[in-house]
Amino acid sequence: MSSNFGEKVKISIFGQSHSEAIGVVIDGLPAGEEIDLEAVQHFLDRRAPGKNDYSTPRKEGDQVRVVSGLFNGRTCGAPICGMIENTNTRSKDYTQLKDMPRPGHADFTAEIKYGGFQDYRGGGHFSGRLTAPLCFAGAVCLQILERRGISIGAHILSIHQGRDKDFDTIGITKEELVKVTSKEFPTIEASAAEEMKGIIQKAREQGDSVGGIIESVAIGLPVGIGEPMFDGLESKLSSILFAIPAVKGVEFGQGVGVAELFGSENNDSFYIEETGQIKTRTNHHGGSLGGISSGMPLLIRTAFKPTPSISKNQDTVSLQRGKNTTLSVTGRHDPCIVPRAVPCVEAAMAIAILDLYEIGLRNL
Repeated sequence: MSSNFGEKVKISIFGQSHSEAIGVVIDGLPAGEEIDLEAVQHFLDRRAPGKNDYSTPRKEGDQVRVVSGLFNGRTCGAPICGMIENTNTRSKDYTQLKDMPRPGHADFTAEIKYGGFQDYRGGGHFSGRLTAPLCFAGAVCLQILERRGISIGAHILSIHQGRDKDFDTIGITKEELVKVTSKEFPTIEASAAEEMKGIIQKAREQGDSVGGIIESVAIGLPVGIGEPMFDGLESKLSSILFAIPAVKGVEFGQGVGVAELFGSENNDSFYIEETGQIKTRTNHHGGSLGGISSGMPLLIRTAFKPTPSISKNQDTVSLQRGKNTTLSVTGRHDPCIVPRAVPCVEAAMAIAILDLYEIGLRNL
């Protein structure tokens, strides 16, 4: 399986949803970087399951054990390996899925690709559980980026038909990012959070699920981060964001909305500030021109599908009998994964941006 990402800063994620442990190896980090493991754990706690009524009841502490790569609290040049034990698995809930693949899941495609040898329990290596080590790697990268003046944050823009207000694409500040990411349910407007919680609860009561959109931003990026063609900001960030299970769409700046504009409307006019910095008056381009950072806020919207594991009866097939059948998924699942996915998006952005930042330094 291809579970590796990065050119200069490289990560390799290992484990399955119900294996003994999951984890990540991070290679290529600059030496001498102080890493606050307490802050890292706090970041992981934002993603951890079983904390409220709108997430899965599966409770995992997600306590990370760092087994290499840090010495006296700093990166020492060796790869960092962080491991997280799986302590609350119920594998029997997934026995029938070996024969009856869940609609919307990787059960069927994995069965064919790996000849039936894949670990199907809890989704195996395809599970959202693997976003825990992704968040560990991202939390480490976030601390390094902060020391370089780059901040990343995200909020829930929408769940089903409930919607929050948008980030200010021009003047978003670090203080605003800290404020929204510190919330248990990260929306800018409190009324939007209450509406979305109600939508999730209604879907749960009906044995159904809902999806949504996460809006994220990186500020403080200097001009010039990103490489042409395949290692551009959009290319690199899209690649890692689509690795988060359930992501079905990624757009930058105005995104698909630019298709409805004239060039005169979409183009962002340049001007020189009193400080001498060159900026744009609007930010339809979302902070990236030619795959290279423009110095404006890097704005991304990531769309998540509804959780496919629902208790409603769904049509499927019996692989062993070669017949049509129906399936009602049992087990513990999120009626909406969007709230827990907010730190996952931030983490993915941090990993990709730090990789491109370090590549840029090498090319200077």
